[in-house]
Amino acid sequence: MPQPSRALRLLLLPALLLVATACTASTTDTPPAASAPQVTGPLCAALPTGTDPGNPTFLAGQPVDQALRWIPTLTTFEAALRTSGVLADLPTGTGVTILAPSDDAFAAKFSEDNWDDLMTRHTDQLRTLLKAHLIAGAHPIDDLAAAGTATTLDGATVTLTRAGPTARIADRADAICADYQATNARIHIINAVLGPLPTTANDTDQRAH
Repeated sequence: MPQPSRALRLLLLPALLLVATACTASTTDTPPAASAPQVTGPLCAALPTGTDPGNPTFLAGQPVDQALRWIPTLTTFEAALRTSGVLADLPTGTGVTILAPSDDAFAAKFSEDNWDDLMTRHTDQLRTLLKAHLIAGAHPIDDLAAAGTATTLDGATVTLTRAGPTARIADRADAICADYQATNARIHIINAVLGPLPTTANDTDQRAH
């Protein structure tokens, strides 16, 4: 088969170089895969990890109302948000940070009768209580601790300080598994209920979660 002339080879060379450059760019310009969200705190080891349903990577792609349903220790908080309609009031655009009390935190705070009353008759108080756990903007726990204070959606200012591997909130609660991500949200599980409502639980109360 006759070989192309030297002049033809010179004409073909720039086109070959352009193809080679495009191929190289297509392999090197691919963005790296996003790393899995890292949750921190003493409770995290007891919550779904790896490929288990409700693991942090799965929740990162969920709307916040769905993500809360997958975290097994937040059934009381999630039900209260859903019942109160507060989720419809969440800030749009800037996202939201949720300081979510665990089921044990609610059991230690409210008697069964008191909690049932809030859920069924005093939804205005319930909404205010829940807004005491919401902050505008999706903030990692380290950023909140570095800032030192944050304003919750009920208008209160809470302090946040670093306490060893976790953070202390309002000198009342600790973040026991922080930095869950959801769509436009951060969820930090805490071990006490915030807000001004009085404690009504006692040692004999066995409020179901």
